[in-house]
Amino acid sequence: MSRRAIAAAYLAATFFAFPQPLPGWLPDWLAGWPPFAGAAGAGAADAVLDLGWLCAWLSPALLLLVLRGLAPKRALWWGFALGLLSHAAILHWSYVAVVRYGQAPVWAGAAAPFAIAVQPALCTAAFGAGAAWLARRGADSPLALAAWWTALDQLRSVLLSGFTWATLGYAQHRNPLLMGLAPWCGVYGLSFATVFCAAALRGFWGPPGGWRRGLRLAPALLAAAALHLAGWLGGWAAQPGESGHPLRVAVLQGNIEQGVKWERAWAERTLGIYETLSRRAAAEGAELLLWPETAVPGSLEDPALRARLQALSRETGAALVVGALGMETGGGALRFYDSAYAISPRGAALRYDKTHLVPFGEYLPFRPLLGRFVRALAQVGGDVTPGARVHSLELTEPALRAGVPICYELLFPDLVRRFAADGAQALLAITNDAWYGRSGAPYQFLAITALRAAETGLDSARAANTGVSALIDGRGRVLQRTAIFERGFLVGELRLRPAGDAGTFYARRGDLFAWSCWVAAAACFALAGRGGLRSGRKR
Repeated sequence: MSRRAIAAAYLAATFFAFPQPLPGWLPDWLAGWPPFAGAAGAGAADAVLDLGWLCAWLSPALLLLVLRGLAPKRALWWGFALGLLSHAAILHWSYVAVVRYGQAPVWAGAAAPFAIAVQPALCTAAFGAGAAWLARRGADSPLALAAWWTALDQLRSVLLSGFTWATLGYAQHRNPLLMGLAPWCGVYGLSFATVFCAAALRGFWGPPGGWRRGLRLAPALLAAAALHLAGWLGGWAAQPGESGHPLRVAVLQGNIEQGVKWERAWAERTLGIYETLSRRAAAEGAELLLWPETAVPGSLEDPALRARLQALSRETGAALVVGALGMETGGGALRFYDSAYAISPRGAALRYDKTHLVPFGEYLPFRPLLGRFVRALAQVGGDVTPGARVHSLELTEPALRAGVPICYELLFPDLVRRFAADGAQALLAITNDAWYGRSGAPYQFLAITALRAAETGLDSARAANTGVSALIDGRGRVLQRTAIFERGFLVGELRLRPAGDAGTFYARRGDLFAWSCWVAAAACFALAGRGGLRSGRKR
């Protein structure tokens, strides 16, 4: 098979490694059949193709086949091109955000997926160059390649302000055995395991050799079995000794169209929708009502608006955690925050401000340089102010200490685990996925949230304006979820982390495994370099 044909197979495998929506005309019986993952009762209208169980293994294996025999410089360019094309395809939903809601010209929307894909493409290019350099020295072992890939995955959390969408480990979100690595290693453990097995799989595509060719598959099968066993043991060991007390939680999905979300005429209607959903959910026994990101069309620093929600909390007897604008004045300037407010039936109100903002969405990097150009293309307002630090919110009624990651923050494992390190007993994630339209993004974001739950070991509720809203257990299993672009709510129980439980290893130690991959990769490159120098002297 030619290199270009293998490259095309790599692009397809990478795209389908992450959830993608299926056409609504599929019959309902097909929508409910694995590997489709539709919402319960939603039928074909919400069917999702989720092939990560297969394509996650194939994607890095095919990339290594594309790179085979290339010099490091050529491998770098092949890696960049393939990384750019594959991630631009996955990130196609950015066209909707830029053109439909940012009102930018079509050409800018077409360029947006490629602009965002540059960051992961740089890491794919670095992997390609490194893999080719190691291969020339006979040092491209599965361990070296997996460590190098994982180190670059961790780099993506900080490179160019950080962007971890479509990190390979997320493709394994429905693999219950490998998910057991998450409480110890984070999503990076799943990336490592996947690339290690894929690198071992390369031998199968060696020269034909009858039964010997079958034997070349044995290392990959043994590696896969060993890593799945490690995941099973890790998941079993990470479970708390005793379950915390249950809390009945409702996640509300108002399904407010993004185009009218901030119109004055819709403000009262939006509040009315969420108040109605809140009363219905409270009637089903919900003790806490979770509204999505910026569900409130205003700021709760407005006394009248705050009093209205406090009255709703007293009426229902349930606490509210709602997304709204935070506002502060100081130094003669008015600052805006993307905030979450917790309101108890007794009237107390707490606030958490989003700390990691969306570049070009919530703030403009290099505003003096880029501001005029970007404003000429799209509707861009003033910058949102980042919160001072990550911290959990402590409610007294019901008794709960919760981490409330807001939208983009969910992309960063180390950020979310700091909620757990701060004593959070559950995660209450809020987001607004209306920007993405009917694309794979809402389902991919759900997978990201599931990894955050598995890493921290915390049961999680996820409220999204247009979906997907969900209830997720501490192993990362989605217990209930909504269909997208439908109004409604879910009610279920979250098991709170017991007081005194130190949490998962990942919650306590963070990216220790990812940093160890940097050390391992550096050692492999150093040893390969020394070996090359020695062989050069002998010649």
